[in-house]
Amino acid sequence: MIDLTNIRKRNTAEIAQRIVQDIPDGAHVNLGIGQPMTISNYLPPDREILLHSENGLLGMGPLAQGDQIDHEIVNAGKQPVTMLPGASIFHHADSFAMIRGGHIDICVLGAFQISVKGDIANWRTGDPKAIPAVGGAMDLALGAKKLFVMMEHLTKSGESKIVQKCTYPLTALAAVDCIYTDLATIEVTPKGLVAIDWVEGLSFSDLCELSGVPMMEKK
Repeated sequence: MIDLTNIRKRNTAEIAQRIVQDIPDGAHVNLGIGQPMTISNYLPPDREILLHSENGLLGMGPLAQGDQIDHEIVNAGKQPVTMLPGASIFHHADSFAMIRGGHIDICVLGAFQISVKGDIANWRTGDPKAIPAVGGAMDLALGAKKLFVMMEHLTKSGESKIVQKCTYPLTALAAVDCIYTDLATIEVTPKGLVAIDWVEGLSFSDLCELSGVPMMEKK
């Protein structure tokens, strides 16, 4: 077992900033509920990234604070948000027409498991105490041109969330393009998983051992 005691993991802000690096200017990006919603706080002022919220908002800005808060302007997780100049509000049905019509360039979702083939499971673990709610995840996973996943690398019990085959109910098959975790950035390719970068102090072999699945190192 790899000892992570002295390894500084990426915090949520750092993962969000790493994802932003891979979002091209002019992209329309949907943010899923949970960790992905923090990305709205880290948009560079010198770049144009249009954030989409499935409840009917395009041009979403950072989370609202203090006097900015308007409880009628919220993201999909019902958190108050700001609107950037030029933002627009529209019907929920129109929002899903954008998603299902292939007009979203990138979607960022959280996940419980990702398989080596890019299958994603992110809506149910089977916990009888949890209320299963897939929401728009299935539409987003298949409707967006690219799917990024933002998550912790390991479960609370230390098991890898990157698996050979998902054991939780699937959201979509072979949909994930890139995985961003507190330990690494991993691309899903037709030839397998490719580690792009990982945290300081963690070797590539350590990353492979922690992940428990075959992985290649990007040259």
